[in-house]
Amino acid sequence: MWKPVRGSRPPLSSRGLRAAAAAAAAAVTCVLLTGMLVVTCGRPEEPPAAAAAGGKVFSSYFRKLTRERRAISGAPRSSAPPPRPVEHLYPADLFVAVKTTGRYHRQRLELLMETWMSRSVEQTFVFTDGDDEKLRKRMGAHLINTNCSVAHSRQALSCKMALEYDTFINSGKKWFCHVDDDNYLNVGSLLKLLSQYSHTQDVYIGRPSLERPLEATEILSTSEMKQVRFWFATGGAGFCLSRGLALKMKPWAGDGVFMTTAERIHLPDDCTVGYIVEALLGVSLTRSPLFHSHLENLRLVSNIHSQVTLSYGAVENTWNIVNVKGPFSINEDPTRFRSVHCLLYPDTPWCPSPRRL
Repeated sequence: MWKPVRGSRPPLSSRGLRAAAAAAAAAVTCVLLTGMLVVTCGRPEEPPAAAAAGGKVFSSYFRKLTRERRAISGAPRSSAPPPRPVEHLYPADLFVAVKTTGRYHRQRLELLMETWMSRSVEQTFVFTDGDDEKLRKRMGAHLINTNCSVAHSRQALSCKMALEYDTFINSGKKWFCHVDDDNYLNVGSLLKLLSQYSHTQDVYIGRPSLERPLEATEILSTSEMKQVRFWFATGGAGFCLSRGLALKMKPWAGDGVFMTTAERIHLPDDCTVGYIVEALLGVSLTRSPLFHSHLENLRLVSNIHSQVTLSYGAVENTWNIVNVKGPFSINEDPTRFRSVHCLLYPDTPWCPSPRRL
């Protein structure tokens, strides 16, 4: 059984803020030279970016995300009743994969284990790249050492995703959901969302980070290539796949083949999932505004109870976090994950009061 650690939170040093701001300013992009399309797939660890350019980059990026948010959300629904569940789901029906790396075991995972993971023990598996005896004692078989490279390269990311996929297939669970180690997952909202679909049907649900389909060059042979266009759900916000669809992905994803497929388009893991689903299988991404990454303006997020995922980051030397009031100060809870957790679960022993925030 995992044991929550009281008061764990990411350090908020000025050096860490500058590094996070630089990473954000680079918009964590991978550049496709064919067409010069810049996309936010994957999350390179140390992008070369000047701090002075950070403000302009993210002001523009946030404007784009705001437009995307409006496009995804559409017109507000005034009094329409919520859709009836297609099938009733339980936490045991979920397989939640958390991608991380050894350097973030203390800085990020401790916070997740104290908050949402503490209530989602059995369905959550952490995929990392090194041994950690202390973490192993707390998580047991739910900590999976992929033996992938610690580098934040597209090859390393695809290596972890290959293990996530295979472990899910062998689990027999109905839904595969991927999140990163800087995501808060609201399992209740996730179950409510997924219950609107059948796990036997083809469902790929998440949030795109682009306003248009991604264009990539698919390598067919040493002498043949072709252009492909597809949508993908950004891994930084999380996404889910139904078992029915995941089984159809097996020729391009199973038994480690996922890495070979990723090399065909030279893109990271989340982009490769979109490539398999949309370009190869012809299944469309189902967009949901309930998934959130650190690359959007999180202060615009409202109705915390309904959101599926949240995140945090630093932009222009300022924390990019959800605007939620709570019993903890910014210094005590810089990511706001503890405050969100107390909002959702006021009966948590370490929450100062049961009041709704």
